[in-house]
Amino acid sequence: MKKTTGMNREITRTWRPATQAIRGGTWRSEHGETSEALFLTSGYTYDDAATVAARFAGDDPGMTYSRLQNPTVAMLEERIALMEGAEACRAQASGMAAMTAALLCQLSAGDHCVAARAAFGSCRWLVDHLLPRFGIETTVIDSADDAAWEAAIRPNTKVFFFETPANPTLDIVDIAHVCALARSHGIVSVVDNAFCSAALQRPLEFGADVIAYSATKLMDGQGRVLAGAVCGTSDFINEKLLPFQRNTGPNLAPFNAWVVLKGLETLSLRAHRQSENALKLGQFMEGRVPVMLHPGLASHPRHELAMRQMDACGPIFSLVVDGGRAQAHALLDALELIDISNNIGDSRSLMCHPASTTHAAMGEEARAEMGVSEGMLRINVGLEDIDDLIEDMDRALTAAGM
Repeated sequence: MKKTTGMNREITRTWRPATQAIRGGTWRSEHGETSEALFLTSGYTYDDAATVAARFAGDDPGMTYSRLQNPTVAMLEERIALMEGAEACRAQASGMAAMTAALLCQLSAGDHCVAARAAFGSCRWLVDHLLPRFGIETTVIDSADDAAWEAAIRPNTKVFFFETPANPTLDIVDIAHVCALARSHGIVSVVDNAFCSAALQRPLEFGADVIAYSATKLMDGQGRVLAGAVCGTSDFINEKLLPFQRNTGPNLAPFNAWVVLKGLETLSLRAHRQSENALKLGQFMEGRVPVMLHPGLASHPRHELAMRQMDACGPIFSLVVDGGRAQAHALLDALELIDISNNIGDSRSLMCHPASTTHAAMGEEARAEMGVSEGMLRINVGLEDIDDLIEDMDRALTAAGM
């Protein structure tokens, strides 16, 4: 295979994310296919013994085994890196594989990690349960409290880990402030950017070191496959992440990589249209529900910061009803168009009750610490006609007594 798009790296690097999502990192075989080829192979053959020896020694850049390289996966990795403005990227089997790898590849017993308390339930499980099992100390803080980050630093602090906007509380982290603080203390900042993708937010531009993704979300965006990715410097990806990934195997299947490549072609269009829909739906609902957690609304405590960091508000927001789980479930049950589902980033509108789904395993005390109440609902606003979404939500709110 040969690269037929972006051979002049100086020009390729100047393309904007929407162009990179379609053209970046394209390889083509001798057949000249327009769509990326799907290579369903676990291994490779070689012309002679010297070639295979050179490849395993790292002197020849060719393929050796699909746990290490695959042409379809490599195209996805290069494309995501170009969209992010990162030097390198490694794809992962899922979003949680990406989060786990991004942390464990660089943390050892005796190290300390500071993490945002508002996070996806499985990310909090990594911080609260997995890392301590291996002798890694952890501290969770209010990520919106800029001073709390510095106060949590210890001599052995090696990583800051956070997502912004946070799942499901929509907390906004000041990326530039926190990442500058991290760098001044020799700490690596790891940012979960799944709520936005490079189409809406590029943390590297604000000083982040490592970006981790659930590509299942906006990148695929159509509820088809699981995928993840980690972006960073070539040194981090090749010297820290790659040895961990090579020997533990959280690799992305070529078919899943191909599906995500297809999703990236429409990412910018979907992300911005869904953001528009989310803002209109949020504006309609504001005043109907007691609490709205929507970064695109002026009522959000960090609205201005969010809009400085994000190109648009994103498709996801949360709300809180007064009647606890009973009223939250009543609202969900009254929906006709919007599906009850715990996925996000999908082109379909989806809504869930985090306390009984995505954050159920955390326990009541941990949920209360995060601000995930029994009355909280999280919605992913899709690409349907906004008037249909508003009518569906209006009916459901009325049925639930709001």
